[in-house]
Amino acid sequence: MNAPLLSVRELCVEFRVPDGRTVHAVSGISFDIRQGETLGLVGESGCGKSSAARALMQLPPPTGGQVWFRGIDLAAQSGTALRRMRPHLQMIFQDPIASLNPRRKVADIVGAPLRVNRGLPEAEIGPRVAAMLEAVGLDPRLALDRRPHEFSGGQCQRISIARAVILEPALLICDEPVSSLDVSVQAQILNLLREMKARMGLTMLFISHDLAVVKNVSDRVAVMYLGRMCELAPSEALYRAPAHPYTAALLSAIPVPDPTQPVKKVQLTAADLPSPMDPPSGCRFRTRCPRAAARCASEVPQPTEITPGHQVACHYPLTA
Repeated sequence: MNAPLLSVRELCVEFRVPDGRTVHAVSGISFDIRQGETLGLVGESGCGKSSAARALMQLPPPTGGQVWFRGIDLAAQSGTALRRMRPHLQMIFQDPIASLNPRRKVADIVGAPLRVNRGLPEAEIGPRVAAMLEAVGLDPRLALDRRPHEFSGGQCQRISIARAVILEPALLICDEPVSSLDVSVQAQILNLLREMKARMGLTMLFISHDLAVVKNVSDRVAVMYLGRMCELAPSEALYRAPAHPYTAALLSAIPVPDPTQPVKKVQLTAADLPSPMDPPSGCRFRTRCPRAAARCASEVPQPTEITPGHQVACHYPLTA
């Protein structure tokens, strides 16, 4: 089997707050992304998904662990060496409007990666920018000379996608690219990403808190809870038979558009996510888990493969 395009090992991200305490945003997660696949990363707000994505991009660098991209540890790179790697990894940020410079025109925003990383003359940049805007469904005649505030949220997301893929990166990190958009616009953006993946051979990390969205775009799905990885499995296997109680709870919250189907809710023992500044000992999900036992408080569950390609970090998984 070929080596993975991206290999993450024991990634840790921590932040210090003004009162001296530490936010444990990501605590030792590991996963691989193979060439050409889409890995979905899901979990509720505050679980560390965006912190992990930014750490992969070294924005800022992680506080611990390794990020191997094509055999090079990005966490060990800096300066010129890191800048040479950046064109191969691009990111679509969570807030499409805030990620675009309000002072610059679309022609400058989308063309900037070519100027900075390729050093192309303006005569070559213009046609490439126009072609990329057409590829994402925008009319370059109407968009090139306008600024971000003149576009809707969905149109700004298309501009962000154009800027991210104009360098033809090997890996595209999508940080909740449709979370702030209307349902109809969500479908358009998801279809656009799917088409561009097929056309350009993209490898993607797709981050979302919506499992229904992730199911449509992902080959495999990783589930995070409070900075740790709970479960990692092929998409169909995870949705058919989740092994972690937290995954089962997330799946039970997906609305089923069929009034004849019974509603199967997984009841948690607590409603709120614990603070990442003071996470529970042992299994971090134990304070909300209906299956928690004494062992869960004293021992951190390690990822265990229960079927080929299906890993779960739980002392008492939901297996037959």
